[in-house]
Amino acid sequence: MGALCGRDTLDHFSDRCLHFLPCLSDPARRSTFCLRITLVMLHLIYVGVLFVFDKDMIHKTKQEPWYTAVYLILFTVTLAQYFITSGSSPGYVLDAMRAVNEADASRNRTSMTSKQPASSKNGDVVITIDRNQLGRNLLSRGMMAWTKLVMDMYPSGTPLRSVTCSYCDAVQPPRAKHCHDCDKCVLQFDHHCVWLGTCIGQGNHCRFWWYICGETALSLWTGTLYIQFLKSDTSKPWWLYAIMIVLLVTLFFCLIFLLLLLLFHSYLILTNQTTYELVRRRRIQYLRNIPERVYPFSKGACRNLYEFCCAQSSKYNMEPLPTGQELEEKLRPYTCSDVLSCRCCC
Repeated sequence: MGALCGRDTLDHFSDRCLHFLPCLSDPARRSTFCLRITLVMLHLIYVGVLFVFDKDMIHKTKQEPWYTAVYLILFTVTLAQYFITSGSSPGYVLDAMRAVNEADASRNRTSMTSKQPASSKNGDVVITIDRNQLGRNLLSRGMMAWTKLVMDMYPSGTPLRSVTCSYCDAVQPPRAKHCHDCDKCVLQFDHHCVWLGTCIGQGNHCRFWWYICGETALSLWTGTLYIQFLKSDTSKPWWLYAIMIVLLVTLFFCLIFLLLLLLFHSYLILTNQTTYELVRRRRIQYLRNIPERVYPFSKGACRNLYEFCCAQSSKYNMEPLPTGQELEEKLRPYTCSDVLSCRCCC
């Protein structure tokens, strides 16, 4: 009887929570919400332990407040970058298609309304316009505009069915992929990040890289403070040593993972690749016959870095497949003159 009452109370509490937070009714969103709370709590625990138990840290804060202020600023910026990245759009194909269709429909509407009907000599001719038919024509032209834009990025003769997503029925430009977690096609799909609860794609890859940089710097600084605390001459109880060592070991493994992740994505940026293209290269139709050492979308390390960080003026900047001549140029081995002329950089 008591177990039944407890279950009823738990169900009632769960219903109240879902009433105030309807987004938690979705299991995927509920899992993402719990992961975000866990990540924030881990940050607060690691920083809070230092300020609660490290007397040297408190003394140093009084003597050099700028040191602690910079550390806390990095802590705040890292958490802010996490939430900004997790809430940003990776660049969905349907959004890009809608933007292209609306822009094309607007141009067509402007061109059609700007044309004045010719009047007859006797003035007896009456011209009527069916606005429903006009809307259907503009929608059809918009869909054709997106299809034409995407098909121009592929070699001539590519069948439309081979580049149409079987899940959302969207015509995919090169480098796009359907994410089964988000249930949407993503432009320049990299991967789906569980901790962020969103895909990493063309629209937020730069934010993701900067977040990894901040998280790596914060972990490195926090680990240094933990080591200084353990090496200090101040007497401490054994249980505090045990807690600090467990936290430090956990932080060490996280730091190794973050450093490897940062180096890996830096390599992807310099070669203009994505995680999906690198891992599943042999399964992607337009990359299957390209040699491993050739990066088909690379424009040189310097230009790749510039376009990734500074030249993202449009979220829907889609890249066509390279031509055969461009691939042959990339296959050509580097010579001394190429190195002197910075062929690898531009």
